[in-house]
Amino acid sequence: MIFDSHSHTEFSSDSEMKAVEAIETAKKLGIGMVFTEHYDYDYIDCLNGNKDMDFRFNAKDYWAKYESMRGEHLNLGVEIGLTEGSIAPNKEFIAQVPFDEVIGSVHFMENYDLYGPEYYDGKSKEEAFGKYLAMMSELVAKNSYIDVLGHIDYICRYNPYDNKELEYASLSDGIDKVLKAVIENEVVMELNTRRLGESLPLKELVPTYKRYRELGGKYITLGSDAHNKESIGMNFKVAQDFAEALDLKIVTFRNRKMVDCK
Repeated sequence: MIFDSHSHTEFSSDSEMKAVEAIETAKKLGIGMVFTEHYDYDYIDCLNGNKDMDFRFNAKDYWAKYESMRGEHLNLGVEIGLTEGSIAPNKEFIAQVPFDEVIGSVHFMENYDLYGPEYYDGKSKEEAFGKYLAMMSELVAKNSYIDVLGHIDYICRYNPYDNKELEYASLSDGIDKVLKAVIENEVVMELNTRRLGESLPLKELVPTYKRYRELGGKYITLGSDAHNKESIGMNFKVAQDFAEALDLKIVTFRNRKMVDCK
């Protein structure tokens, strides 16, 4: 069974999705789910962050509320924000309960949330993307306990440049460093499906994942990054065709162990 391995319920401060509704939706689609609530330890210190939001949650409360739902169609995970200052707190957090899957994602650069415009001010696309990729490769190496690298193309969502995409042709050195760090540390690449309904993001991601395969990468997870039930399993047919074309196996995680999705 294919799993949507990246989703957020009301335990994430930017989501109001109800767990029961999410599970029912996934079952109707014939897929499983992994809840991966946001744990961004540094968000409250982010210079352009929303001070009314705290991207942290109580791990034991989360486990107590959702453990009874955990089963064939649901695994319980977390998406941790990777920053230089969060390495020790992140390790302490994930040790509190037996998470099934740990995604590591870069959401902040230079203490700015990439969602806002501040990080990009005064930077060319090459500089902004180059720093982002360099930091990502360093943080994957320093946080090698993660299972999955979340959305390598997160920066593409919000940047102000005319071409927002992660173009392998012009960013190959930085992308290769990320991919090599992922492979060397036995981390799995996520294919985030949120943007795969558009032709340009789909086209531009092909060279990056093709290179991942050439370097020895074999596995990917699929993640819709759903914050509402309507987004669960978004663009999964496109993603499955993408994976098949590049000879990448779709997996998920249970008890921190890789499981093939049949």
